[in-house]
Amino acid sequence: MSGSAPPSAPPPARMSPRLSQLTAYPFERLWALLAGATPPATLANIPLYIGEPKHAPPPFVIEALRSHLHQLGSYPLTRGLPELRTAGAAALQRRFLTPEATGGARAWLDPDSMVLPVNGTREALFAFVQAAVDSTRGAVVAFPNPCYQIYEGAAVLAGAEPYYLNTTAASDFLVDLHAVPAQIWQRCQVLFLCSPGNPTGAVMSIAALMHALELAERYDFLIAADECYADLYTDESQPPPSLLAAAARMGNERFRRCVVFHSLSKRSSVPGLRSGLVAGDPEVLARFLLYRTYHGCAMPVPTQMASIAAWDDDAYVSANRQVYQRKFEAVLPLLSPLFDIVPPQGGFYLWMDVRGDDERFTRELLERTNVTILPGSYMARDAHGENPGRGRVRISLVSELAQCLEAAERIREFMRTRG
Repeated sequence: MSGSAPPSAPPPARMSPRLSQLTAYPFERLWALLAGATPPATLANIPLYIGEPKHAPPPFVIEALRSHLHQLGSYPLTRGLPELRTAGAAALQRRFLTPEATGGARAWLDPDSMVLPVNGTREALFAFVQAAVDSTRGAVVAFPNPCYQIYEGAAVLAGAEPYYLNTTAASDFLVDLHAVPAQIWQRCQVLFLCSPGNPTGAVMSIAALMHALELAERYDFLIAADECYADLYTDESQPPPSLLAAAARMGNERFRRCVVFHSLSKRSSVPGLRSGLVAGDPEVLARFLLYRTYHGCAMPVPTQMASIAAWDDDAYVSANRQVYQRKFEAVLPLLSPLFDIVPPQGGFYLWMDVRGDDERFTRELLERTNVTILPGSYMARDAHGENPGRGRVRISLVSELAQCLEAAERIREFMRTRG
């Protein structure tokens, strides 16, 4: 009708208001930062921004997956095959619960009650918080800052208050649990720990893990230990300890309040398999299993069979770790004279102080050298008066050794001509 007002737009669909509290993922921010940048066409891109292992996966894992594809015709159980839980428990037992690791204490992971398969640690870390948090109690979820952003997103969407534990050079890039006020611990329901740390590569000592467990007992919270980098370390004489071993040393043979997260992505270089496990407190895992049966996240049987092969293997894991060690040995001498770099104890990242604006450094590096890295401030939040990632960048040494060396040489030339 002439002169009538145009029809109004329909109201937006109702969605959880918590979604608006989420911060853009680091890689979304990276692409926005690099939009319009034109790297040299004569140089191939070297992507060192994402923690995606590029090493060839073990052939026996691929063969196990291929030979069981006919089992795609059956629904899997959420708790997984008994053989998978047994293989995962045995792998953790061999690596973390030896007499040397536990100080002689005896502890045994029961495959039936203390292990659950998960579709990668990312899915499990997020889901665990949704199952563990009671948001009606003014919950706090505490975690390192900088961190893997899933911790923050899981806390927000569970209705909890994130509490950031800054890790800086002053604290050797470790969380300072002594600095947390008692009123925060009183509200804490989940404490995330990550050792070796992403992005810092710092490793928590067994004493620090035991202190965390003492706090959990005193203040009644759970510890979710992200140990997905625990099989990648730089000193063969000092493998990173597990929260499980800390519990065993304290006489906590049932791993009360402990849940550890492990992944085959880093351990066995199969990130696309989306396979990991959680282990620990059987009472907590029983409730988590209940949640997961409704969550709809059972692992396909062919993936389970491939995972059994991977968990049963230690030789590839050792060889894989040594490849990363060689990268650090080759790259650190090239970059250490130019930047403040603390050699990491684990993982495959360099957490590098660029002595300036990390965003500007990242964009200029791409424009001049076609090497893609990640600004450190994108992995951290402003908390307690600082953003502990500002002025740093994360470099993922995931490409082959020759590419990592080429990237280091390009960065050296970039610094020489940058002035």
